[in-house]
Amino acid sequence: MSNICAIILAAGESKRMNAPKLLLQFSGKTMIEMVIANVLQANIDCTLVVLGSYRNEIAVAISHLPVTSCFNENYKNGMLSSVKCGFENLPGEFDAVLVFPGDQPFIDPVVTEKVIAVYRYSGKGIVIPVYNGKRGHPLLIDCKYRAMVARIPENEGLRWIAATYPDDVLEVNTSSEGILKDFDTVEDYLDEINK
Repeated sequence: MSNICAIILAAGESKRMNAPKLLLQFSGKTMIEMVIANVLQANIDCTLVVLGSYRNEIAVAISHLPVTSCFNENYKNGMLSSVKCGFENLPGEFDAVLVFPGDQPFIDPVVTEKVIAVYRYSGKGIVIPVYNGKRGHPLLIDCKYRAMVARIPENEGLRWIAATYPDDVLEVNTSSEGILKDFDTVEDYLDEINK
């Protein structure tokens, strides 16, 4: 059985929201609790939450959940810095990592399990779910790229690895729009809760 880890990126400053968006409420849970709950329902062995802005508030909100966390001192440098921090703080041995943005609470655990299953039987090192032709999350990266993550150029993102090794990429079609849906503004949030 493969050892699969998850990194949840929860360090952002929520600049466009002007409030800690990961603490917004959805059906009695905060956004970050929903994200973690979805991850825990999938077949994942360890879950690491990368904290940054609003570190203490988010840590309190998730303190009852079976996850570990790390602090990204460079969180103001953007998402890539949190990805690198997450990879640096993973346990020593794992086979692959799934990367989840903390503001995507509608990623279906079934999609995550499908990505893991495809990874296990395909032999590909980078597996990406797709909805209507658009790549979403979670992005799965094999452990062989662990050192490479640290070398991603600062003006790039994690998908730089997929662009650098296209022959090792496999896209997985899904029927779940949740792999694309994030929340950047108050309007995004209000639109969702008023549906």
